[in-house]
Amino acid sequence: MTTHSPRLWRRGLAEALGSCLLVAVVVGSGIAAQQLSPNDVGLQLLQNSTATVFGLTVLIVIFGPISGAHFNPAVSLADWFLGRRMGGGLSLKELGTCVASQTLGAIGGSVLANAMFDVGTSISSKERVTPGHLLGEIVATAGLVLLIFSLAATKRSSLAAPAVGAYIGAAYWFTSSTSFANPAVTAGRIFSDTFAGIAPGSAPAFVAAQLIGAAAGVGLLVLLFPTDSRAAQDVVVPQTADKRA
Repeated sequence: MTTHSPRLWRRGLAEALGSCLLVAVVVGSGIAAQQLSPNDVGLQLLQNSTATVFGLTVLIVIFGPISGAHFNPAVSLADWFLGRRMGGGLSLKELGTCVASQTLGAIGGSVLANAMFDVGTSISSKERVTPGHLLGEIVATAGLVLLIFSLAATKRSSLAAPAVGAYIGAAYWFTSSTSFANPAVTAGRIFSDTFAGIAPGSAPAFVAAQLIGAAAGVGLLVLLFPTDSRAAQDVVVPQTADKRA
């Protein structure tokens, strides 16, 4: 018997499902918050962030052993880049599969949330771009990438699910942008004109800020952990190998 990483189609499916359910949690809890607390934006954000913390943590636990539970093109891109430097990480084919799966899954998550709450799928009109919002996205994404890869570098990936959930929950509040920190989630949230939506005109700037943040996170990782020897299957959490005869 020999062991292998999970087949690429299984990893792509896990990334698509995880991204779909993540955006369904974010958008669905945002819609519920609007309906339950229509006159209190602070309470809406608390309800939205709390659901996201728990939902993201559970999704990492479920899908991590299959795909690593990236659910985020910025994380996958960082994994690919560091792999070129360290002699591991995602290949270009794997990176393309992950990014496509994450993006399509995220769009599906908005459609699913809209359908569950009978609000209909429509393009968001919520403009979000300001200098402060873009700085918030840089900070949020840099911190997320540094967290994930520092856990892998120090062989503490078992802490990723609660740590990533906690970080995103905190970043909802300490960043002005409410911490999208994810290009796929940003694309998905275009398709819901609700509390969690983002207008198409705002999305490219958000994605650019997220990619800058990811690069900053990688730079900090290299400075702080110069002897990083992590394996690709340790990001976000270690993958369970397939067994084939």
